[in-house]
Amino acid sequence: MNASVQRAPRTGERDAATPTAAEYHARLDALLPLIEAKAAEAEALGHLTDDAVAAMRKAGLYTMLFPKDVGGAELSPFDAMTVIERLSYAHASAGWCVIGGNMEGTTMAIYIADEGVRQVFANGPDITIAGNGVPRGFARPVEGGYMIRGNWAYGSGIQHAEWIHSGCFLTDAGGKDMVMGPNGQPKIIVTHHPRSTIKLLGNWDVLGLRGTGSFDYTIAEGEELFVPTAMTYDFDIGAPRRGGPQGALGLAGYSAWAHSSWAIGVGRRMLDELVKVIVQRRDPFGFSRDSASFKFQFAQAEARFRAARALVYETWRDVSASCARGEQPTLDQVTVIKLALRHIHDVISEVGTFAHRASRGASLHNTAMQRTYRDIHAGTQHILMADQIVEECGRALLGLPAKDAQWTVFGING
Repeated sequence: MNASVQRAPRTGERDAATPTAAEYHARLDALLPLIEAKAAEAEALGHLTDDAVAAMRKAGLYTMLFPKDVGGAELSPFDAMTVIERLSYAHASAGWCVIGGNMEGTTMAIYIADEGVRQVFANGPDITIAGNGVPRGFARPVEGGYMIRGNWAYGSGIQHAEWIHSGCFLTDAGGKDMVMGPNGQPKIIVTHHPRSTIKLLGNWDVLGLRGTGSFDYTIAEGEELFVPTAMTYDFDIGAPRRGGPQGALGLAGYSAWAHSSWAIGVGRRMLDELVKVIVQRRDPFGFSRDSASFKFQFAQAEARFRAARALVYETWRDVSASCARGEQPTLDQVTVIKLALRHIHDVISEVGTFAHRASRGASLHNTAMQRTYRDIHAGTQHILMADQIVEECGRALLGLPAKDAQWTVFGING
């Protein structure tokens, strides 16, 4: 490890310079008024404002989960989740960009070779990264690395990124035929390259999460870009190179952490905005708060949301406790992580729709309620909510995978 990359001791003791969860929350207290105030401007721009990004970066929010081996805080997943929940409550697009930075930066830090780590983290952990690891490009092997090409979508936060994270189908040396893995599925690698190597296609005109700047992008010059092997990793990689026990969560676990954290914050905001509308509203039928039907339905919506949030909290507390004991997450734990991820999104979609309809026009206007409703229904479109992943959860809950099976992003190997 290069001496310029800070390395913290891997013991039960926390380095005095490493921020605690309480310190992150204190920073968030000071930051949230700015995030809320800049939300409308971000929506209009189609990406987060420069000052909001600078403030979140200064607070260390983009790097909370980065391993200590690269100078990161390596906050426990549960503690980091509570921070993201509050940030996403204030502005879903801000939360979305920060979860992307943590997920993509952490997996890069735990998986790429030492040579790559020395390059990326030469000045410490304060880096920004964006892109799309879902394969929308192709990589053909050449001496020392790969030549990649493609058009990638949903580069959330890419407007302010320094590094790009791009998933590619692996091909043969000629770039024609895809290479298949042992499971019969195409092999995928995740590549990392500087922001200067890509150009944005400027097409982020969407229903929700407008402030994320999730532009499509492609190679800036020529048809292909060389990426050294040290700046890549296998999409289905198993053991991490660094990151302690929680590094074993990998892309499968960290992606579930990211979107679950976001969802509990946004779902809570929608219900709270409904309360603001309902308590004071009076129409030809009287005060809405006095409606027996509404009170019954609202209580049910609260119960569904709180139960789903409790499941998310329970699973991530359990995983974080295991990692704190030096134990890697088990197949069963990751299964419930994946199940809780889909469940919380199903629930916020349902309660969000209930809140939208019950507000009788309040969320049609350009308000926080409308923004949150749109953001919820943008978040549920993510590929991680696919039915096929829930089917894999069912297979695992039935005890059908092999003894040494492992979760990947989209399913279980074995």
